[in-house]
Amino acid sequence: MRYEELTIEGRNAVLEAFRSGKPIDRLFVLDGCQDGPVKTIVREAKKRDTVISFVSRERLDSMSETGHHQGVMAYAAAYEYAQVEDMLKAAEEKGESPFLFLLDGIEDPHNLGAIIRTANLAGAHGVIIPKRRAVGLTATVARTSAGALNYTPVAKVTNLAAEIEELKKKGMWFVCADMGGESMYRLNLTGPIGLVIGNEGDGVSRLVKEACDMTAAIPMHGDIDSLNASVAAGVLAYEIVRQRLSAGK
Repeated sequence: MRYEELTIEGRNAVLEAFRSGKPIDRLFVLDGCQDGPVKTIVREAKKRDTVISFVSRERLDSMSETGHHQGVMAYAAAYEYAQVEDMLKAAEEKGESPFLFLLDGIEDPHNLGAIIRTANLAGAHGVIIPKRRAVGLTATVARTSAGALNYTPVAKVTNLAAEIEELKKKGMWFVCADMGGESMYRLNLTGPIGLVIGNEGDGVSRLVKEACDMTAAIPMHGDIDSLNASVAAGVLAYEIVRQRLSAGK
């Protein structure tokens, strides 16, 4: 189901957005504002594990499009988020080993959209992103995905490392992109696998990397030592595709 990307302003509008089930990426609340209506909104946000930021009046004023935010604003996602279980079920229904992308702190919406597009073309069953310190499903992400968001589900989870551990219990293996890892050509990337791609600047975080089973390096022969996150995702994804095709899976 698709939603228009929205900046929602005003107490009644934000509360109604939560109660109607709209996918809210982030709530902004005026720091120090604790009256009854605001407490109700914050409580609704916490029920849904929405990221809450308490900000200054100057920050809210600068973000506001109407000038009537009443101390509360929210960003609603352009698309509805999926559940990880639905991705695993889709793989099972197709008779395929699960293939998931897990993105650790991707903040550039163009990178996220490009990765979702690659995930779709590589036959991945879904993309998992964290709720915090990462871009959500904005209209820019939707446009950059070139329609892939209509076909490739995206789930948001609270803790990426914990999600990896849960998926391991279901038989999945995880490989993360890391310049210090083993050459991707020397790794067995077949079977039920999750590809972990890190932040544009810092790469995969320590806890997420420790949760992974393998680290894969892309051979570099140029004068610089790193690739854009979406390009790295594409290169590694298609090595996984190549190995899955060779293995008949």
